[in-house]
Amino acid sequence: IEGDLFIDCTGFRGLLTEQTLHTGYEDWHEWLPSDRAVAVQTESVAPPVPYTRAIAHEAGWRWHIALQHRVGCGLVFSSRHMSDDEAHAKLLGDVDGPPLRDPWLVPFRSGRRLKAWNKNVVALGLASGFIEPLESTSIHLTISAVVRLIQLFPFDGISPALRTLYNEVSRQEMEHVRDFIILHYHANQRDEPMWKACREMPLPESLAIRLRAWRERAHAWQDPGELFRVDSWTSVLLGQGIQPGPPHPLAAALEDADLKMLLARIRQPVQQAVAAMPSQAAFIERYCRAAQDVWPRARAPA
Repeated sequence: IEGDLFIDCTGFRGLLTEQTLHTGYEDWHEWLPSDRAVAVQTESVAPPVPYTRAIAHEAGWRWHIALQHRVGCGLVFSSRHMSDDEAHAKLLGDVDGPPLRDPWLVPFRSGRRLKAWNKNVVALGLASGFIEPLESTSIHLTISAVVRLIQLFPFDGISPALRTLYNEVSRQEMEHVRDFIILHYHANQRDEPMWKACREMPLPESLAIRLRAWRERAHAWQDPGELFRVDSWTSVLLGQGIQPGPPHPLAAALEDADLKMLLARIRQPVQQAVAAMPSQAAFIERYCRAAQDVWPRARAPA
C-alpha cells in the first residue's frame, strides 16, 4: 500500500510504528509497577453512587464504577507481586454482586513510543503509548493527539519541523500525566513490598522538582497546558500525607478568623445549591434512564 501519511490505530501492537518502523518504546515500569488488570461486570445490588472508587490493595488497586444497570469492577496489579490466579480470586472476593460474565485479563505496559510521529506514520491511541488506568486518561490523550494532528496536518507534504513539534508536545503531555500517576504510587504509607518500593524509588526529575517546590514553599505548580490542575495536585499531595512547607508570605496577610469567614461564605451557597438538587438516582430516572435492552433480564425496570 502506498500513501503519503499513515495513521496507526492498531493498539498495543503498533503494527506500523513498531513492527514496521521499529520506533522503540520507553518503558515506565520502574515508576508504574502495575502491568496487568483483570476486569468483570456484576449486577448492581445497591443504588449507584455518583463517583468512581479506586481502592488500594497489597499489589496495586481496584476500581468500582457503579452504573444504573450494572457495576464495572476491576483489579490492577503488578505481576511481580501477585499472580493472575491470585488477582482473579481477589477480584471476585471483593465484588458485591453476582458476575454477569467471566472476568477477563488485560496485560499492558505503561510507557510511550519514542516518536509519536515517525517518518510518515502517526501513532494514535494505544499505538502511541499507554499510562495505567488510575486516572482513565486514554480517551483524553487520544482526543488531544487528534486535535494536535489536525493543527499540524501535512497538507503540502510532511514538514520535519512540524513533525518534531508534534513529537515534543506529545512527549510533554504524556510525561505530565505520568508524573501525576506516579505521585499516587509514591505517596503512600503502606508496608507491602510493592508499595514500600514505590515510596523509596528514585523519581523522574520533573516530579522531584514539583515535590521540592511543595515541601519547601507550599507551591503546587502547573503548566498552562497540563491536564491535571492545581486542585488535582493539591488533593493528592494533601490527601496522601505530603505536607507543604511554609506558605507564600502573602498567605499570612489574612488572619485565620478572616480566612474561616471567607470560606464559610463560599461554602454556604454551595450547600444551598446542593440541598435544592435532586439525588443522582432521581435525576437519572427522570432524564437519562438506560435503555431497556441493556439491563439484566431479572432486574430490568418496569
